[in-house]
Amino acid sequence: MIALQLAVSFLIGAIPFAVVAMWGTGKDITREGSRNPGFNNVWRVTNFRRSMVSLVGDVSKGGVAVYILSAPGDPEWLRWALGLAAVAGHCWTPFLRFNGGKGVATMAGALLYLEPLITAPCLVLYPTLRKFGRGMGWVQEGAISSMTTMTLIAAVVTAVRGGEPGALAFAGWAMIVLRHIPNIREILGR
Repeated sequence: MIALQLAVSFLIGAIPFAVVAMWGTGKDITREGSRNPGFNNVWRVTNFRRSMVSLVGDVSKGGVAVYILSAPGDPEWLRWALGLAAVAGHCWTPFLRFNGGKGVATMAGALLYLEPLITAPCLVLYPTLRKFGRGMGWVQEGAISSMTTMTLIAAVVTAVRGGEPGALAFAGWAMIVLRHIPNIREILGR
């Protein structure tokens, strides 16, 4: 039963909302802009309205997967595992030949469901860093903002909730860092 729950969560996470947002444009988001199937690239390639379709879809699927696939009384680790499976589905979606997005929005959605009182205030850091980084001319201000925000959330979850939730939060963080390796190389000038 748990394997089936995780598989379904993975498939929910795998829904490529950036592709859905591009319907009717004649453009393939995996071949335009940064080629990343995420809301920032949709915004870059088209417009704000279409990017919001992608963002809302990607955030929602993280929380929705945990909500519909878990039940009261389920162990906390299972709820976290369902969220992480959705993030993995987004990052390595079979619908895009196992090359998905960066996982930030889907992880944020899972975290908003699992730890709303920690996640919501921490998410303010993301747009703040984006704006500051853009003004300062940072290379990869989006990647820096994403990874910094996710690091903060994982650290606060660890400090407030303890080892198991913290380890699981850092597992999600690790997926996001892994997906950002090309961005990290650019930041480091390699």
